[in-house]
Amino acid sequence: MTSLSRRRRFDAIGRVQASESDPGSRPASRRSVSRSLAPYLRKLRGSSRGAPPRVSAGEVLWSWLGSFLGIALVSWLNRASWLIEIGLTEDDSLLLIGSLGASAVLIYGAPRSPMAQPRNLIGGHLISALVGVTVWMLIGPLMPWLAAALAVSSAIALMHLTRTLHPPGGATALIAVIGSEQVHALGYLFVLIPATLAPLLILLVALVVNNVASGRRYPEFWF
Repeated sequence: MTSLSRRRRFDAIGRVQASESDPGSRPASRRSVSRSLAPYLRKLRGSSRGAPPRVSAGEVLWSWLGSFLGIALVSWLNRASWLIEIGLTEDDSLLLIGSLGASAVLIYGAPRSPMAQPRNLIGGHLISALVGVTVWMLIGPLMPWLAAALAVSSAIALMHLTRTLHPPGGATALIAVIGSEQVHALGYLFVLIPATLAPLLILLVALVVNNVASGRRYPEFWF
């Protein structure tokens, strides 16, 4: 190998090493990925608003009282004899569905939230139950995993479109899919009992309890 060939070879190796050590000479695709990820990573840091503000002892007391009375009413009615007439027993606990607990947090703990208003409370549960039952009937027995995902996502989309977004509604749609055989046997009756009746009951309690205290008001709007 001639001296000229060796020199050219050493020069090429030097250029490669320099490009690897110089961040500014990285491939354009790698720099593009870094720039694309930067806004996403900044969002993960959160905002500067800080933690939620503390509430007064009175607010805590009224939230506790409202949720206690609302869930107690539904739980008591869940043991009534009229359930037997539609083919259910006390053990089914159908009127007292899990998503009702999440609704209680909103309408008693955050009564001024847009998602806690009567339109959202009743409409969110009703629409979500309707979606859940329909999805189960169409594909539930064949592909339950797909039915669960489709029920929740479709319920959220319809709540958005109808301006009835109520987070517990997603749970109601899921219950209609993953519920017991008794739930599935109800069919569209599930939309009325419990998905509409139970929210109506806790709404009645909210209309009383949330308006007793001078610092609380409910609802902010009906429709």
